[in-house]
Amino acid sequence: MRIFTAILGTETNTFAPLPTGLAQFDPIEPTPGGPPDEIKHPFGMIVRAARERALKEGHEVLVGRGGFATPGGITTRNAYETLRANLLADLKAALPIDLVALGVHGAMIADGYDDAEGDLIAHIRTIVGPSTVIAVELDLHGHLTKAKVENSDLLVFFKEYPHIDIYERAVEVVDLGVAAAEKRIKPVMSVFDCGMISVFHTSREPTRSFVDRIKALEGRDGVLSISLVHGFPWGDCPEMGTKVLVVTDNAKAKGDALAKELGEAVIAMREKTLANYMSADDVIETARSHNGCVVVADSADNPGGGSAGDSTFILQRLIERNIDNVALGPLWDPGAVELCFAAGPGARLPLRIGGKTSRASGAPVDVEAEVLACVSRAQMIDTFGHGADATSPLGDAAAVRVGGIEIVLNQHRTQALGDVFTPLGIDWRRKKMVIVKSSQHFYAAYAPSADVVLYAETPGSMTMDWSKLPYRKRPDGLWPFEK
Repeated sequence: MRIFTAILGTETNTFAPLPTGLAQFDPIEPTPGGPPDEIKHPFGMIVRAARERALKEGHEVLVGRGGFATPGGITTRNAYETLRANLLADLKAALPIDLVALGVHGAMIADGYDDAEGDLIAHIRTIVGPSTVIAVELDLHGHLTKAKVENSDLLVFFKEYPHIDIYERAVEVVDLGVAAAEKRIKPVMSVFDCGMISVFHTSREPTRSFVDRIKALEGRDGVLSISLVHGFPWGDCPEMGTKVLVVTDNAKAKGDALAKELGEAVIAMREKTLANYMSADDVIETARSHNGCVVVADSADNPGGGSAGDSTFILQRLIERNIDNVALGPLWDPGAVELCFAAGPGARLPLRIGGKTSRASGAPVDVEAEVLACVSRAQMIDTFGHGADATSPLGDAAAVRVGGIEIVLNQHRTQALGDVFTPLGIDWRRKKMVIVKSSQHFYAAYAPSADVVLYAETPGSMTMDWSKLPYRKRPDGLWPFEK
């Protein structure tokens, strides 16, 4: 069997001030015939899974050029069309193909393309024809669109948020794709639109039990796969929303009924899925009432959802209220990092921190800082979908102390996918408060050592107050915008 695999995508926040151009896409161009674990990027697990399967069964795997960008604003037309052209050219050169195992995000919006990845899959279908199986792995924060469903044989979305199951879902996509190509199954997809949008943390109830329920249904009575597609509230597009996808083995009526049953269960729990988002001052007061380490998610400034990662709203309040024994990071500020490297560890210098990208970042904070550490090409200890001993880049990074606050400043814009403090010499577990620039992917790394995890609501491109966002394309009648 000949398998073509590639990864292309990004998560587009249409309200973010940062354009996503070609330079923002990390190329994912593995060595032809390379080892399965050559790809380290979390969204490249589909390539690893295809190669592992090929080694076991003697299939031939051909890998196309692709790329993945840190979430940001709308992708430029040139970037998307260039990346699409590269991938499609490699696909044409690889023909004939029995299975396309594709990894995309699912929430990529480009200039002129409200559903960029749906457009990509449609082009792939035109090239390979109706008999080649197209199996796709997607982020659960993607948009489940008509183009994706009509041009794929099967779609599988992550189940966990935080995304600790990327590799497992990649294996599932390849296994089902191979079975379909060998005519052992005939995947049929059923979709139920819940007419809503929300945020679902699978680390807590009621979403935890719902995910356990759908996992228990898979592999029985013709049910191949079930996905709760959360959707992405910060991606303004005509097909935005929460949906349930059921893939059955040629049992459309059964899939439709099950998707409806599960979708109605999602609607019934929608009032309970959101975490309690608190103001900066409420977070500080709540932390004071706990004896252990309190971890706080600065959700609205999460680079993993397109925000800049340089907002100062919480930092400003910590300084104004003279709060000490705090760690905060990663705060994206390449200029401040450069100044810290020039001064060196042990130096004290006036430093202007954060607040540089837009009004959503707040005002810059002018401080007297002590440089604690400077690390070239720093790596955070990553718990995001990789497995054990994985790391992700922070770029050049510096740790500084401002009063009683220790801050990690980073050059490569990224969220706290794992431990950003230990590599810079900060023992965050001994802190009273730990503020992380992340919405939920920090959870696996920090929650086990936290007395409590809190979620802050600040201004920003990922604000939880969706009424403040200037939507133009979202569907009519979508809860909670319209009751």
